[in-house]
Amino acid sequence: MGNSYRDHGHKLSTAGVLITLGIIFGDIGTSPIYVLNAIVSSHIISHELILGGLSCVFWTLLIITTFKYVYLALNADNRGEGGIFALYALVRRYKVQWLIFPAIIGCASLIADGFITPPISISSAVEGLKLLNPDIPTVPIVIGILACLFVFQQFGTKIVGGIFGPVMLIWFAMIGFLGAKEILLNPVVLQAINPKHAIHLLVAYPGGFWLLGAVFLCTTGGEALYSDLGHCGKSNIRMSWVFVIAMLLLNYFGQSAMLLRVFDGQHWPEGKSTFYTMMPDWFLPIGITIATLATIIASQALITGCFTLVNEAMKLRLWPNLRVIYPTTHQGQIYIPGINWFLFLGCIAVVLLFRDSANMEAAYGLAITINMLMTTALLTYLMYTQRRPTIITWGLSQLFLTIEGAFFVSNLLKFKNGGWFTVLIAAIIFFGMWIFYQARQLRKKHIEFVEIKDYIAPLKELMQDDTIPKEANNLVYLAMANDKSHIDSNIIYSIFRKRPKRADIYWFVHVDISNDPFGATYAVESVVPRRVFFIRLSFGFKVEHKVNLMFNKIVEEMVKNGEVDELSHYPSLRKYNMPADFKFIILNSRVAIDDALSPFDQFIVKGYRFIKSVSLSTAEDFGLELTNVEEETVPIRIAPSTKIELHRVK
Repeated sequence: MGNSYRDHGHKLSTAGVLITLGIIFGDIGTSPIYVLNAIVSSHIISHELILGGLSCVFWTLLIITTFKYVYLALNADNRGEGGIFALYALVRRYKVQWLIFPAIIGCASLIADGFITPPISISSAVEGLKLLNPDIPTVPIVIGILACLFVFQQFGTKIVGGIFGPVMLIWFAMIGFLGAKEILLNPVVLQAINPKHAIHLLVAYPGGFWLLGAVFLCTTGGEALYSDLGHCGKSNIRMSWVFVIAMLLLNYFGQSAMLLRVFDGQHWPEGKSTFYTMMPDWFLPIGITIATLATIIASQALITGCFTLVNEAMKLRLWPNLRVIYPTTHQGQIYIPGINWFLFLGCIAVVLLFRDSANMEAAYGLAITINMLMTTALLTYLMYTQRRPTIITWGLSQLFLTIEGAFFVSNLLKFKNGGWFTVLIAAIIFFGMWIFYQARQLRKKHIEFVEIKDYIAPLKELMQDDTIPKEANNLVYLAMANDKSHIDSNIIYSIFRKRPKRADIYWFVHVDISNDPFGATYAVESVVPRRVFFIRLSFGFKVEHKVNLMFNKIVEEMVKNGEVDELSHYPSLRKYNMPADFKFIILNSRVAIDDALSPFDQFIVKGYRFIKSVSLSTAEDFGLELTNVEEETVPIRIAPSTKIELHRVK
């Protein structure tokens, strides 16, 4: 799909802005439910605390969310696509090895965030019911909502997706109105626009710096602005953000105004909600219902984002293959069962472990600060490659790293209070991705290629050798080699040494994942006219890799061009114009059993084998499972053979 098509599909429009509200701003849009609550928790309400915390929220939304993500990151798009992997794909062409680490750390931390965002969002909304009935058990309700949400994923969101935008529009209008009403009653909070209040809180208020861990919660949905760029387009995101940030700030300022007007000098009671306290008693049932719907939509957006992220990682060969299902015809909508139930179990564990949103707030934010730092690292390198003035690149990177670094340090306090959970999940995911990446690099480093010209004569003679049973009319190998001059030694091993495989036509197909998100191209080179062909297939990292379908189309075009014969080479079948058969050979390399591996290499190889054992097969990944496929295991050497002194005796 071309870039122009996607840009045209995401032109600024009223409908586009409404859809954007429903898709992108759920996470950051529901933050007012718990941000001020986290700031005032266990503190005495004072002008110093409220104005300082509010000033930090105001400038965080301006500098990090608006400037870094809405302006800077959205300009760093990859043919209309955004997110950590789109950014990585932009910079990996420079072959800088360390760039892989920010990408996989960012991915791991974002998925770990997916374990706590749905529980904290839905819990904070549902807990409003305690204002109507203090004895109501909210944990079963939250678990029930989460169960319905994750079960529903397999059916796709096309049916209910149309209501997401209108519901979020109502939500933002509601929180903006509630906030504006309170500001009119106590406009003193407008002083928080002055950054001196934020500075005073951080340097003079007792423990003020550590309150940044609570302040940070106001921008936790910032990454979604960038990740979902391809679904909505930057114009729609930027226009809708003007409305969203206005409503968010009205609510934050309104909550602060209410706190200073009603509770100044009081110790904030445990279990009370600053958000719901703004609502009149008669409006509470309506407000709780709208808030719950908004948090469900926010959770849905995050789950969908995790599916997209993992799918991109698989296409970039940074994640083991998993089954991907397309539940509807809606553009870009995917469902990954393994990730869905993995997230579900994690969310249930969070609810049962932390019980209420106040405890979740104490654990929330640590993983996502790591993600933001990784995005900053990749953005900085991208600006460096774009030859921007050094002072601008250095200045912006230092600005973001200083602010996000401060957020990270302040969030470290959350580690013992539950932050360890998301860090543990992120570490496990990172560890698995790192092993997977290292193993592929190890194999790539030690894979052997040979000159294909040295085997043309043996291939021709093999084709004519009637003493060897014919394997197929057409034998198709997936090759690592990416040019027609070379071929994998494993393929030569399979054709000539393992069990001679005679065929009438040999096809060597190389699949390449490009740095662009979309597009599918191919090139055909003839090694032996009408008998041996080398095909190079190139896919965008967001394109579904239906190799079998693409290969069939290529053969059809070659038949039309007279480059290859479509009829069977068996005389009895050719007489009746029967089509030729095709057989795919997939080679699974395995380290030779006698290799003297180092302990590190042994660890990587064993870890890779375990990951592969629970992942999708190569045949299923490439859409070959319904064709004639044979999988073979061939040895590769990544270390010298074990030395054994052997002597012949009489």
